[in-house]
Amino acid sequence: MKRFDFLVLGSGIAGLSYALKVAPRGRVAIVTKKNSAESNTNYAQGGIAAVTSKEDSFELHVRDTLEAGAGLCKEAVVRQIVAEGPARIAELIALGMNFSERDDPANGRRVLDLGKEGGHSKRRILHAKDVTGREIERALLAAIAAQPNIKIFENHLAIDLITSQKLGYVGANSCLGAYVFDKKSGTVETFAAPVTLLATGGCGKVYLYTTNPDIATGDGVAMAYRAGAAVADMEFIQFHPTCLFHPKAKSFLISEAVRGEGGVLKTTESREFMDAYHPLKSLAPRDIVARAIDTEMKKSGADCVLLDITHKPAKFIIERFPNIYQTCLGFGIDITREPIPVVPAAHYQCGGVVTSVDGETDIAGLYAVGEVACTGLHGANRLASNSLLEAVVVAHRAAEKISNLKSQIPDYQIPDWQSGDAHNPDEMVVVAHNWDEIRRLMWDYVGIVRTNKRLQRAQARLANLQLEIQEYYWDFTVNSDLLELRNIATVAEIIVASALQRPESRGLNYNLDYPAANPEWAQRDTVLRKSS
Repeated sequence: MKRFDFLVLGSGIAGLSYALKVAPRGRVAIVTKKNSAESNTNYAQGGIAAVTSKEDSFELHVRDTLEAGAGLCKEAVVRQIVAEGPARIAELIALGMNFSERDDPANGRRVLDLGKEGGHSKRRILHAKDVTGREIERALLAAIAAQPNIKIFENHLAIDLITSQKLGYVGANSCLGAYVFDKKSGTVETFAAPVTLLATGGCGKVYLYTTNPDIATGDGVAMAYRAGAAVADMEFIQFHPTCLFHPKAKSFLISEAVRGEGGVLKTTESREFMDAYHPLKSLAPRDIVARAIDTEMKKSGADCVLLDITHKPAKFIIERFPNIYQTCLGFGIDITREPIPVVPAAHYQCGGVVTSVDGETDIAGLYAVGEVACTGLHGANRLASNSLLEAVVVAHRAAEKISNLKSQIPDYQIPDWQSGDAHNPDEMVVVAHNWDEIRRLMWDYVGIVRTNKRLQRAQARLANLQLEIQEYYWDFTVNSDLLELRNIATVAEIIVASALQRPESRGLNYNLDYPAANPEWAQRDTVLRKSS
């Protein structure tokens, strides 16, 4: 058994920043599925939204967030996170984070180069050109490397949380750690800790097309749900409007900042269309832009739409978006001369494990921060670049919350993982087929536009698939493909059940059977909990 004072599952901005802050108080284990830099954070292009200029204000940032959230945000949470953003930005800079700067002719010095994205009324996006997430990971991992109290376990995949109730103890449910699969050795290890943080990111791989890396299989939500934690608002899956459409481009995101700097959406016949959907045109909130693109593609039968920024100077485009420029050029697209073919793709889960603004779940000793959690900040639709803001603010608050807790190993007997008579699977084709089937049915039936009939069809098929997956899970030795399949099936079921419970269209949940928002469902979360 591996015993630590703090167990962190995930190595994005939430997990790493939290680990740095609790390390002075005890030994920290960071468990991550691939290498330590592989996370949704690493792929974030746009940046972090925070009020850092005199032209901006907390009130404006709050208003923009509430408007994007379509009546479901918790205003007190929004105000708290927005107000604490600048202090967390200052900490990142002190750690060595290099945000892009520009010359300010008014006072003859360098200032932060603030970008603008959809739904924002002011320029407030701090960025590192178009590779902000990569720069955040670099800075945080450099700081982690200097911390002797932190140990990173790469290529380790958490299977399930260990809870007192699962072990048969009576009383309030407590999290005692997790069983973790070592992908290199093929063994299952027990990690025990009085405090466990879920920082596992989102669930984009539940869908056939996504901007997320392969690791985003909803592990944290699935584990927390199986452990008995409340999960909320999982029907609100954000589809990023602009994923590069190219047969060889697996999941490359074209940052919203491209539209923030003047990029215009057009049909494949070069007709601008966003003015028919929203006054902000191409800079409308993501839910509106994604639905508009989906509508235009269905009307024309086209496979994509176009994002055109060729009217801007080539030098500006190359300097502002070097990664996007080089990547597209590698696929034969010169974005300074031709528009970029784009399609919507699953991008971000706005719901998740129910937490307070301090990251507390309803299971003692279990915290959740970042995309895996649902604090109430995002509501029915996340405002661009608020995700990294939420992660770094709530990670700080979670670390502060436990500062007075006595760090000790719980006085429980935790058994080793039992694999029984399991043997290696000889029909992995079944796992691969079920994996593909779930992702395709979620894309076809539970995508940008939904109907009750499609949702019910998805629910029925998922129930059958779950029977096959459970049989496989208990009959065979576990491996990473089987564990991730189990998780995406669980998360898919939660998304469908949540969507069926909400009889309205609000934000990212657009149902043709209920095309209007229902005032009675404003400020009303869809909460699910696994029945015992």
